[in-house]
Amino acid sequence: MLLLALAVSVVVAFTHPASLTALVQPPAPRAEVIATPEPVGLSGAVDLTVALPGDSVTMPMQLGPDSAGLRYEWVPVGDSVRPALTLPLGNEPLYAPAKPGFYHLALVRDTEQLLLGRPALAVMVPFEEKRGGRINNYRIGTYRGERRGSEAHPPGFLVVQSNETDLRVSDHLRLGDFITHDRQQDVWPKYLALDPRVLDKLELVMAELEQGPSRSEPMQLEIDVHSGFRTPLYNRTVPRAADDSRHQYGDAADVTLDANGDGKINRADIADIVRAVDSVEARHPELVGGLGIYTSRRYPTPYVHIDTRGVRQRWRG
Repeated sequence: MLLLALAVSVVVAFTHPASLTALVQPPAPRAEVIATPEPVGLSGAVDLTVALPGDSVTMPMQLGPDSAGLRYEWVPVGDSVRPALTLPLGNEPLYAPAKPGFYHLALVRDTEQLLLGRPALAVMVPFEEKRGGRINNYRIGTYRGERRGSEAHPPGFLVVQSNETDLRVSDHLRLGDFITHDRQQDVWPKYLALDPRVLDKLELVMAELEQGPSRSEPMQLEIDVHSGFRTPLYNRTVPRAADDSRHQYGDAADVTLDANGDGKINRADIADIVRAVDSVEARHPELVGGLGIYTSRRYPTPYVHIDTRGVRQRWRG
């Protein structure tokens, strides 16, 4: 019975990868190893990091004192098959897989594996693989930077399969929130640009609203993303959209929410969001960007545009 109880405890430790502190129990007489994923982003609420194939990757975690002999491997999200390749975990940086897709980091010792549930690594399709305005069968169009011979375009695109839209990219947001709302609804895989900094900024805004100084206890709010990534092809069809809209670069989102929790979405909510954005930018100037306010009668529901372009801009739509 004692041996059975010990076996069950080891299984439990390795089948709950989302816990913030995960325990690796190597064979005796080695000491236990503790791997602790650290908060991602300034908000501590981001669940996604991005890289190009083969790039060095920084995964926020702390290892315990007995990390000698550990190796690492990248496990495709949703895949139960162990990868064939493991690499030593030492002073060298981690390197992203060669194949685009979504992965979780796993630490390996002997035959045991510890899967770290967050953040996910998104390996992008390099921008240079876009041919004739397409990647495979998905139409993207042409960036203004391409027409002018500049580097004004995203470094790459996340490739999204139909079963990956619910992948959590932050505490309040899913991957599907940022897919282009064009006429390619039945075309899979889809491709999108997504900068984790905009996730970080949105989560900081949400925290500001949920933990407002006048509240006795935090609220639980839900955010609705009206528009995330827009392909240049689709952006040209959006009324009054800027030719060089930040939506095309993956660092912008049009959002709305019931910011004061009164069951309605109106100008009072927009005013609260604006104050929260200004507060976040004042505390984190590295996330400064554009803020557009859309409250006129032409919009059925008022909303705001938030981006991280690096320059403070304000406008009304």
